[in-house]
Amino acid sequence: MCMYKFKKQGVTMSEYDKLYDLWLEKADRDPDLKEELESIKGNENEILDRFYKALEFGTGGLRGVIGAGTNRMNVYTVAQATQGLADYLNAHFDSPSVAIAHDSRIKSDLFAKTAAGVLAANSIKVYFYDELMPTPMLSFAVIRLHCSSGIVITASHNPSKYNGYKCYGPEGYQMTDEAAKETLSYINKVDVFSGIKIMDFDEALAEDKIDFIEDWVKEEFYEEELKCRLEKDVCEKSGIKVIYSPLNGTGNKPVRHILKKIGVENLRIVLSQEQPDGTFPTCPFPNPEIKQVFEEGMKMAEDFPADILLATDPDCDRVGIAVLDKGEYKLMSGNEVGCMLTQYILSRLKEQGRLPEKPVVVKTIVTTELVRAIANDYNCEMFDLLTGFKYIGELIEKLKAKGEEDRYILGFEESYGYLTGTHVRDKDAVNGSMMIIEMAAYYKLQGKTLIDVMNDIYDKYGMYLNSLFNFGFEGADGMKKMSGMMESMRENAPETIAGMTVDKIADYEKSVTTYTADGRCEPITLPVSNVLSYSLPDDNKVIIRPSGTEPKIKVYVTAHAGTREEAQKITDSIISDVKKLMGIED
Repeated sequence: MCMYKFKKQGVTMSEYDKLYDLWLEKADRDPDLKEELESIKGNENEILDRFYKALEFGTGGLRGVIGAGTNRMNVYTVAQATQGLADYLNAHFDSPSVAIAHDSRIKSDLFAKTAAGVLAANSIKVYFYDELMPTPMLSFAVIRLHCSSGIVITASHNPSKYNGYKCYGPEGYQMTDEAAKETLSYINKVDVFSGIKIMDFDEALAEDKIDFIEDWVKEEFYEEELKCRLEKDVCEKSGIKVIYSPLNGTGNKPVRHILKKIGVENLRIVLSQEQPDGTFPTCPFPNPEIKQVFEEGMKMAEDFPADILLATDPDCDRVGIAVLDKGEYKLMSGNEVGCMLTQYILSRLKEQGRLPEKPVVVKTIVTTELVRAIANDYNCEMFDLLTGFKYIGELIEKLKAKGEEDRYILGFEESYGYLTGTHVRDKDAVNGSMMIIEMAAYYKLQGKTLIDVMNDIYDKYGMYLNSLFNFGFEGADGMKKMSGMMESMRENAPETIAGMTVDKIADYEKSVTTYTADGRCEPITLPVSNVLSYSLPDDNKVIIRPSGTEPKIKVYVTAHAGTREEAQKITDSIISDVKKLMGIED
């Protein structure tokens, strides 16, 4: 970026010093940037970290630490990315348009208006949500308003120092690999200071280059969400009690609205996490996958013993729950919730005589195999896709093209993302919250908690313990370390893991599955991705991949055994061995 050529290993000292001086001179669009640059003068490590590379634009758009420099989220990197996007859209569409939403994070409003100003200056019509709005409502707006693209300013569940820029295609799911690659080629041609066309937001608004998205779009979104319901009076009948936290993000209004619509009368909001606040004062890691985010809700539960604690991440595309069981709240995993939703939806549709012929259930390759056993009982067609909800959105679009949209039942991923309708092409925590609470209310009328339901599933299909381990690699050397680890695992394929023979290795980057017993190979037809999967006996499995949004390697372990305790022992043994194989220190 800034028209400097970055070497694979980074830039030389003189190069990043030049970049620093250039930014110090010209970065005046946001006064915070100038102040930050002045504060690190002479600090070579800090300068290096901000300028050793360009913030990478991929299928997830941009994501990084907020601050000054090419390797940071700021008005210049956002404007540069948007100029590249504008050039791409103008090359492919006669009259392009873009819908924009943003969350509560630091500078999200500024970044959203910056993107809108760039698009307007490039003769691209902008539809702009005039208040905080969840990611799924942006996806819906792209589809409903027939936009060429969409932008959400968010860093999802990352800590407060991060922000991001998610980019969508015309079908309402995140940009495809091919489109992102071409957009990047346009971005790389844009000089960050002299190559950007931009208008003042208010000026563009006055000239009708920007329109605020009208209320009817929001109302139609809610109407479509409510069509996904299966039991319309269970919340009132059960008297289900819910404590909800939007984690200082975008979910407060839409989730409360939808829960009220389905009859949840006993609803309390976590007051310390109710209002939008990008500093996330009581949950520094606003991720509903971790128990810490439920601590404030648990305090409230001392006076209001809710059946379920519900939390959505800042852009409201992920939802997590903790369930009251024998006097304490237990956090349920994304895999468990996904399996319960699958069983609930399929069983209710079957009983109601509404189950389509050959129903479709979709998961990612790192999501539990337990759902396959459930889906098989209902003669479902099961799809395994790469990590990234855009692939689920893409599948929905393919079903629609064949007139088979009604076959789609549920798509989910283990990282707390669910979608039961087809009106959105991304994971939807408004929809997920509604369906989870309806399901919990249905089973409450039967005298069961969701813990009981999950135990019934384990009793029927066996214990599948799915665990995720994250290993972070921050700084200039982080990506190099991660790349080296993945390459080492490819070049030195293990014959055993935790004393178990590796039966087959699926390399999604080389698009081949190798059976170790006889060396037989089979092609993988999914898109190329930097993922390694090791299948072990008795349905045990290890999957390793670098995160697409954060500087970390993710290791997914599936342990299958008769009891949870036995499965945990297998998990511990597997991850201990994998860490040794990858050279990860405790």
